[in-house]
Amino acid sequence: MITFSPRAVSKDFLMHLPDRSRRVLSERFGLSPKGQERTLDAIGQDYGITRERVRQIESHGLSSIRESDAYETHAANLLALKQAIDALGAAVAHEHALAELAKSAADRQHLGFLFAVGHHFGTRREDSEFRERVYTDERLMDAVERALGDLYESIDDEHLSPEEEFLEMFAALLRAYEVKNKEPQVLSRWLIISKRIGKNPLGEWGRADSPHVRIRNTRDFAYLTLKRHGSPMHFTEVATGIDKLFRRKTHPATTHNELIKDKRFVLVGRGLYALKEWGYEPGIVRDVIRNILEREGGALTREEIAERVKRERYVKEATIGVNLQHAMFNRLDDGRFALAR
Repeated sequence: MITFSPRAVSKDFLMHLPDRSRRVLSERFGLSPKGQERTLDAIGQDYGITRERVRQIESHGLSSIRESDAYETHAANLLALKQAIDALGAAVAHEHALAELAKSAADRQHLGFLFAVGHHFGTRREDSEFRERVYTDERLMDAVERALGDLYESIDDEHLSPEEEFLEMFAALLRAYEVKNKEPQVLSRWLIISKRIGKNPLGEWGRADSPHVRIRNTRDFAYLTLKRHGSPMHFTEVATGIDKLFRRKTHPATTHNELIKDKRFVLVGRGLYALKEWGYEPGIVRDVIRNILEREGGALTREEIAERVKRERYVKEATIGVNLQHAMFNRLDDGRFALAR
């Protein structure tokens, strides 16, 4: 998206600075061949000066560049860089901007330096909520951050949305800050700015610290596999699904053990698991019968009980009949069953 060489521009900018200013800026922005950015403290120790003094040298060096003839010479290049950032949405995560615009690893460091030098750009450091970002419109940057905060607060840990639906939610919140009609690609880039919102391997969005987004183990992969399938699966099918969806080899026995341990899953038949969020209650068949009778608040026939149990468990009627013989149930004179008192 840019045609000039960032390295050539930064070299011109640094050329006429005093030696110490040039070295401080080179080390601060990783412009040396090693490409390593150094802290104020580390540079200060080398020079035997305080970190505040290093910061002053850095600030003075950047100001000197903006007032130099070289800055005027490269005005068109800086404008082209601004236009490139505008095309990305005028507010973008710093790393994403570098990934989109840099043609090489060395260019990344030099572009970061140009963002700091150019009067067109504002930058904000990484904090607890947001990644480091660069922008060309401060009011827009403020609106995006507020809308991202609202988006996070509007969802809970269990929430997952397909990308299209999540972008619509975000767009609606942005309209409250008078930001309208942005393309999905721009909205997606703005979502990346937030550290508290994330996308899982299936492209679904939610809170970044949710186990449904931040995948840590086999249980999380199993959850996403079942959710994508939409109905109960045998644990061997879950293991196969994890491999197909995520290219992650998982032994069926391991998968079974992980499913047993996690309260998100309910065993609904021989080796068959469903998600609790689908309305399945944990427990064995007689627990399901007890819950049904408690919900109904009265007695039910064997056929009525069997019909309801089969909504929650994949079991034979004979199994239901055996469980009805348990002491927690009474068979009434009319043949119906109720909870024992």
